[in-house]
Amino acid sequence: MKALPPLLFVLSALTACGTPAPRHGGKASVAPAAPAATDESPAALHRRLLTLDTHLDTPMHFGRAGWSFGDAHTYAGDLVQVDLARMDAGALDGGFFVIYTASGPLTAQGYADALAFARGRADRIAATIAGFPTRIALATRADDALRLDRAGKRFAFVSMENSYPLGEDLGLLAEFRRRGVRLAGPVHTKTNQFADSATDEPRWNGLSPLGRDWVREMNRLGLVIDASHASDAAFDQMLELSRTPLLLSHSGSREIWNHPRNLDDARIRRLAEHGGVISATTVYLTTMNIGPQREALFGQLEHIADLSPAQQAELTTATRALDAKEPLWDSNIDAFMRSLLHLIEVAGIDHVGMGGDWDGGGGLRGLEDIAALPEVTARLRAAGFSEADLQKLWSGNVLRVMRAAEAAAQVGDDGAAEAAASKGGDGA
Repeated sequence: MKALPPLLFVLSALTACGTPAPRHGGKASVAPAAPAATDESPAALHRRLLTLDTHLDTPMHFGRAGWSFGDAHTYAGDLVQVDLARMDAGALDGGFFVIYTASGPLTAQGYADALAFARGRADRIAATIAGFPTRIALATRADDALRLDRAGKRFAFVSMENSYPLGEDLGLLAEFRRRGVRLAGPVHTKTNQFADSATDEPRWNGLSPLGRDWVREMNRLGLVIDASHASDAAFDQMLELSRTPLLLSHSGSREIWNHPRNLDDARIRRLAEHGGVISATTVYLTTMNIGPQREALFGQLEHIADLSPAQQAELTTATRALDAKEPLWDSNIDAFMRSLLHLIEVAGIDHVGMGGDWDGGGGLRGLEDIAALPEVTARLRAAGFSEADLQKLWSGNVLRVMRAAEAAAQVGDDGAAEAAASKGGDGA
């Protein structure tokens, strides 16, 4: 979820169609075998795991006046949910930092404006990560995550949410690959030139002809396809067309909350049968509370990089006051755990990841930001999941999907971004 233009359309699309899913009795709860006795605390175990999140919208904050990604911020004092200090506190080793671009008109000018924005966002991500060379580095291959972790650094993959900026030029995918992108989705909240959106009227009955070519080019370049935000029909077609497994970077089950951005359980099972992964998110677990005040605050948030420090502080104060009175999502960590356990039950432990939608609308009571992530591990451990299970959930499954895409690529490992990442070495 994003609070970016066209805001009114996005909010109405996301709120109009979410209702509680009917529950069908007789579902067996996930009941893994109890873990072997150990004196290690869940927090210590969490720190030993390699952890990643598949959808970090934090780049919208990069470039804010008087603000640094390297500093410690608090939930009460700042709107950001991810920074390097909280990556340390929550033991989040890395994730996919998103190049998000809102959809606009399907015209040459619309595409040109979006491309300029996406290039600028990619540049901002690269510059921000490069600003902390001893703490975090760009990653472009699955094995980079392990290499950088051994070196004591966080890792930053780059993803592209919404391929609208590509216009009708699929050659631009190679450019964004050189810029570090390794995960991309065809569509966001509005149907575009590639695919029907889950939250808009269909135009193509799934993928457009250009969208089918987009899938083939993603496979050729060794990029992972992100099916979050795609319509059911587009998901079905990507699943059949792609030579490599799909990833849903921030989605849930309609059995938990009946919203089109979530996937029905039959499709979740098919995703798993094809080797894919669905990353559990903190959004779409209940109704989104949107009113005029929240909409106005979102309108300021989308331009937070243009605000002065004083204006940023005023926006934070107003937003947190509204959160206390009327939270965006009136839900909590218990609901997230129910959703996560349901996904594991349906897809299997080998096909679930973590994608909180941090800084893109995510966060719930008890899980307000990434500093709370060790509590998720603690609850999973208490539920009987083994260390091996937890490693799959926190990174192993996603890295497997990345390796499958890398293995199927029909291009060499060229490009400035990848070369820069490779030069980093363990001691960089």
